[in-house]
Amino acid sequence: MAGRHRLLLENAQQLVLVCGRGEEYLLRDGAAGLPVLRDASVVVGLDGCIKAVGQADVIRDQFSGATFEKVIDCSGKCVLPGLVDAHTHPVWAGDRVHEFAMKLAGASYMEIHQAGGGIHFTVEHTRKATEEELFNTFQHRLERMRRAGSTLVECKSGYGLNLETELKMLRVIERAKQSMDIGISSTYCGAHSVPKGKTATEATDDIINNHLPKLKELQLSGEIHVNNIDVFCEKGVFDLESTRRILQAGKDIGLQINFHGDELHPMKSAELGAELGARAISHLEEVSDEGITAMARAKCAAVLLPTTAYMLRLKQPQARKMLEEGVIVALGSDFNPNAYCFSMPMVMHLACVNMKMSMNEALVAATINAAYALGKSDTHGSIEAGKQGDLIIINSSRWEHLIYQFGGHEALINYVIVKGKVVYQNEMCGTMSSY
Repeated sequence: MAGRHRLLLENAQQLVLVCGRGEEYLLRDGAAGLPVLRDASVVVGLDGCIKAVGQADVIRDQFSGATFEKVIDCSGKCVLPGLVDAHTHPVWAGDRVHEFAMKLAGASYMEIHQAGGGIHFTVEHTRKATEEELFNTFQHRLERMRRAGSTLVECKSGYGLNLETELKMLRVIERAKQSMDIGISSTYCGAHSVPKGKTATEATDDIINNHLPKLKELQLSGEIHVNNIDVFCEKGVFDLESTRRILQAGKDIGLQINFHGDELHPMKSAELGAELGARAISHLEEVSDEGITAMARAKCAAVLLPTTAYMLRLKQPQARKMLEEGVIVALGSDFNPNAYCFSMPMVMHLACVNMKMSMNEALVAATINAAYALGKSDTHGSIEAGKQGDLIIINSSRWEHLIYQFGGHEALINYVIVKGKVVYQNEMCGTMSSY
């Protein structure tokens, strides 16, 4: 196949496809037998999409007359799909390092929240920050996520709680979408907390009557492009009925439902999400058995966040039960001032150790299933012809090192590639072995 192409990765020791037959997602049994090619190559075209995947000698013959902008010899290395982080809060000002000491001393999440800390502390600082200040810190955070292998990230607003600041955050996210080589799924999360001076009902009315109509207007004008709507459905925050009203109103203007549910108290959020046709629900530490069954039936993804349960010392989400019941399980870092983790490899490690997932299940949850949770598994999450050329190369002869080496990704990830373009090259990998 003659012609010019953007990238050739050749001679990979292992090429982990994740999917080989165009699957939208993988359940437990599908994750058990991941397709892995040995001595394999990948070609990415000038349009940023994968043109061919296969054995190195077959690809060599098929593209014998072709030229490539870049060729990378992956001998002794592994190639995997770019990782997908299905839940983050990366746009904010004012860190909460002081609250970590309070948590270690025994203060609960809601105790800190009620004392004026938590979300409200971040809201105060984010409202004061300029758009430029927010963009600069956001850009830095995205770069750190990318260096840890994430090539598609869900990014929420939610530290404004008023229309002006929520839109400021969404503009920052839109700017990064347009200017950075990383995939972004944008989420409006104006119902992240009840603003000071308002009741939950007043906040709900404000979102439905003011925020969402403005959002629709800006979407139609092309100024911003928002993908998902999120609500923190929780005792003392937004109850089930308020959550229903906001999510339905968001769905009515074309947003995917992807919300926080059943984290600190059993709220029947999972049942509600299944009923409304939610694409995904996050957290689910307190989900009911009925909720798990409903999510499996509705093909609603469970975005599990092992960092949150770990840092807040919460009960771990029931990953094994969800997998056994046929739920689509995805993973996210929940990066935010309360759970400061950029690294999906560390999230996968915690998912295996604390939630008893297998390494195959964790990789599936951080690739194709996380992409499904964002409505993007047709273009992301696996190495298949026609999909976007988002890839990572690790300096190891076995892909499992990406999960096994807790915190080792900084020396292990050799290249991060988005749309066939190298966006990060780790010079350390030239001299260091994964062993």
